Amino acid sequence: MSQPLLRELLTEKDRLIQQAVRAFVDREIMPVRQQLDDDKDHILIDRISEKLKDIGFQRGIVPERYGGLPQRSAVGTCVLMEEIARGDVGLAVSLGCTGWFIMPAILANNEAVLREVAAVFSGDELRRGCFAMTEPEAGCDVENPALHGKSISTRAILDGDEWVLNGSKRFPSNAGISAYYCVVCTTDPNLGDEGIALIYVPHPSEGLSFGKFENKAGMQADRNCDIYLDNVRVPKKNRAAGPGEDAKLLQINLTVGRLGSGAMAVGAAQGAFETVLEYTKNRIVAGKPIREHSICAGMLADMVIGIETARTYYLTAAYMFDRPEIYGPRESPDHLSRASIAKVYGTEVAIMVTNKAMELMGSYGYMREYGVEKYWRDCKEIQLWEGGAQLGRFDVVRGYYDFQMGDH
Repeated sequence: MSQPLLRELLTEKDRLIQQAVRAFVDREIMPVRQQLDDDKDHILIDRISEKLKDIGFQRGIVPERYGGLPQRSAVGTCVLMEEIARGDVGLAVSLGCTGWFIMPAILANNEAVLREVAAVFSGDELRRGCFAMTEPEAGCDVENPALHGKSISTRAILDGDEWVLNGSKRFPSNAGISAYYCVVCTTDPNLGDEGIALIYVPHPSEGLSFGKFENKAGMQADRNCDIYLDNVRVPKKNRAAGPGEDAKLLQINLTVGRLGSGAMAVGAAQGAFETVLEYTKNRIVAGKPIREHSICAGMLADMVIGIETARTYYLTAAYMFDRPEIYGPRESPDHLSRASIAKVYGTEVAIMVTNKAMELMGSYGYMREYGVEKYWRDCKEIQLWEGGAQLGRFDVVRGYYDFQMGDH
């Protein structure tokens, strides 16, 4: 890793946690990572998740004043996501999205929600959280800031002291297995940003149901299914903040999601690189190791260049996100632009790295037992989620000018 930069950006405690997580990945995930995509019943996945809970990942999402742990910086969190993704991206996603769902309540200092969530997540039982955003009809339009929430179809109507939610969500991470859901909805699409609402729904709740789990190419540790809300009622206090403020919180969550995506892409690329570096050391072709051939050394160099630059950039963007007093409000287009660069560039690097790794390994790279093809599949999905590669590019340029493509 970029150790000099990390020494500057991480606290001593963060460095110790990073080292402990790297050791955990090598000990608990690497020996079984090829089995995870066949673990349809989540027996092995839950066993590993339990161990991650036991070392503090679950309590880590809860603010310290509610019985949790000290909150990590964006830099510290991204570094840990990279380390977990080096072992398995699906596990990193499940962990990251459990922290993602509670962020709006933390930033809004919504004590009512935080007390309830803390009571659930500070215990001994394994819990997960879900940030439910994408919809069947609009897709990633929900995530497009230029549309100002006008395409959101999931509705929240205030009835006395309760919100009544109706609608559906598609592909949310941890769907169907979470104890709590943060649902992106609108009180009135004609209100634009003022209508955007982030509302917390505990499970079980009457009217909350789920479709079948998606049959994906990989990432079995991240469960996805449709979510259906049929007159789901929750207290008025379960809204993260209020009109206008929830739109800002959504923008911040998009930024955080893209920072984490960039970090996870780098983690997967690093894992693939470590695998192929060892393989090319031991595989002999034309009388010498593969990596001693100049064309192969050049390919390995391209992989390293991509990994190191992608890592440096996501760390830079996360560092700036941690300092809004210097670099502007976290909901600003500038932060979303930088985070989008981290995701767009990081995923393209990861796809390049895994492709080259498979080329260097030949048909062995395509065999499941060698592990590179799993990184190859997982990297592509990182590119596709949270708006895909193209919406990410739109958000990149919004940091430089008022680009309104897609504005209805």
